[in-house]
Amino acid sequence: MAIRKTWTIVHRCGHEREHDLSDRPADRRASFARWLQERDCTDCWKSARDNDSAGKEERLAAKRAEEQQAATEWAAQFDMPTLEGPEKALAWAERSRHQLVTAAYTALVSEGNWDEADWALLEEKIRTLTRAGWWLDQRDAEGSDLPELLDAATSDDIATENPFR
Repeated sequence: MAIRKTWTIVHRCGHEREHDLSDRPADRRASFARWLQERDCTDCWKSARDNDSAGKEERLAAKRAEEQQAATEWAAQFDMPTLEGPEKALAWAERSRHQLVTAAYTALVSEGNWDEADWALLEEKIRTLTRAGWWLDQRDAEGSDLPELLDAATSDDIATENPFR
């Protein structure tokens, strides 16, 4: 007697579907059929995924809007210059600058050993960098690295760490 290839599965969602399991080894079909019973059918799974995707996009848009508002308010409060660059990169760069600079303040002043006078000097260097692309390039940097990054960006010496250059 041949091992069956087609299984009728009642999915967790309640839908009953025929599944052709002939592409699976014969000794794995029964366990896969049990696994399928614990899952929603394909149509319900896709519907749930699509609904979640729409909700995810809305949550992400709301988060970005909140971050953008915080970055805009912060830039106005601390008299940060407007960034320059492609229009579609400006908002992202503003958020990146805000996140990096606030992380640097936390690491160096709030939790570190810098005083406000040290920070004021660094803040002046921050104001000189208005290229949006630079801030985007630094978006994954640690806040404590900002002084060194700023020194490299504002240095007249364009040397690199590459000894073969």
